[in-house]
Amino acid sequence: MKSMTLWLTMILLVCCPVCQGMAESPEDAVETDVTPMVSLPSFMVEEYRSIADTLDLVSLVQEGYFGEVAEEDLLEGAVAGMLASLGDPYTFYYTPEAYAEIWEEDEGEYAGIGILISANYQSQICTCIRTFTGSPAEAAGVRRGDILYMVEDMKVNADNLTEAVDIMRGTPGTDVHVTFLRDGEEIHTTITRAIINVTRVEWGVLEDNIGYICLYEFAGDCAEKFQQAVDELTAQNVQGIIIDLRDNPGGWVDAAQSMADIFLDEGLIFYSQYKDGYQERAYSKDGKVDLPLVILVNENSASSSEILTGALQDRANATVVGVQSYGKGIIQAVMPLGTEGAGMQITFAQYFTPNGNAVHGIGITPDITVELDENDDGIYEFGDLADPQLHCAVETMQKKIAAQ
Repeated sequence: MKSMTLWLTMILLVCCPVCQGMAESPEDAVETDVTPMVSLPSFMVEEYRSIADTLDLVSLVQEGYFGEVAEEDLLEGAVAGMLASLGDPYTFYYTPEAYAEIWEEDEGEYAGIGILISANYQSQICTCIRTFTGSPAEAAGVRRGDILYMVEDMKVNADNLTEAVDIMRGTPGTDVHVTFLRDGEEIHTTITRAIINVTRVEWGVLEDNIGYICLYEFAGDCAEKFQQAVDELTAQNVQGIIIDLRDNPGGWVDAAQSMADIFLDEGLIFYSQYKDGYQERAYSKDGKVDLPLVILVNENSASSSEILTGALQDRANATVVGVQSYGKGIIQAVMPLGTEGAGMQITFAQYFTPNGNAVHGIGITPDITVELDENDDGIYEFGDLADPQLHCAVETMQKKIAAQ
């Protein structure tokens, strides 16, 4: 609060008329002409009034509210409310604790139950899209496709998912009560928290010497692991590579850029457009890995998944198999806020594929559409060709290899 008061005091000093020549005595002051400095523009005056009104409200609440209230909580709520008022589900405030946790998770190790959740901001439903191998959630029988319904006594939706995740994390060895929905039935579980080691990339070789890479999210060391996967597969002389981005919710844009660069010579990867119309372009370098590519996507493939898919579909002749992707074609910046460890995420640009195709609200259209049957829950082991979408990807790759 002191820093805010000091800042307002500085504004007041600038607004006040000052002497052209500073007098050292009252007599001198009478003799000296006083002229005002240039006043603040009207828009700044209006901003000051809004800030002053907010500070008045803080004072009124502190003085009039019957319960105990912390000034820090009021100001934090004001900041969170300001970002929420934009109506953008991807722009929001991080408490110091939440801001620290996103970097902890990015490192690939945290204490929790071991699930990856995708939030649909239209339906407000939060769906488990992955349980980590060896995790407490896997041991408790949590499956891909389960809807996260309650954490302790809090009903979960897209808007409070961050709070729900905070509750599921905690001290290893302690319990958390979580309720999932599966086929309309409530499944109540008590899960013991543990240290979770996140595996973001898996790879191997399928039949007919076809390389297969599953990329689960764009975070942490995923770009380095993806490069390692490509290096090892090419060393085994694979004939082509299938990149599986199904249920990948996205993440760091620079990771998607690095991965696309592996399979592209010099040229455009994507471009982003800002509010004022300015465009920023991301380019690849020469020196591509020249192999046939097939990319698997589904309705949960979003953000950086769509950047990578769009770039390789437009410029690397990659065949996209699956169903229409999610359609998150906007980019956020994550940054610290203030001096107490808080942070914020804010949408600052929309992105387009190399061919100029918009993604936001549209998604990436597959070259070959393969929908799962309504009774197919999509749960398959890594590389299981009983998975109809992966089976189609392999058949597509076989044709691409034969056509070379």
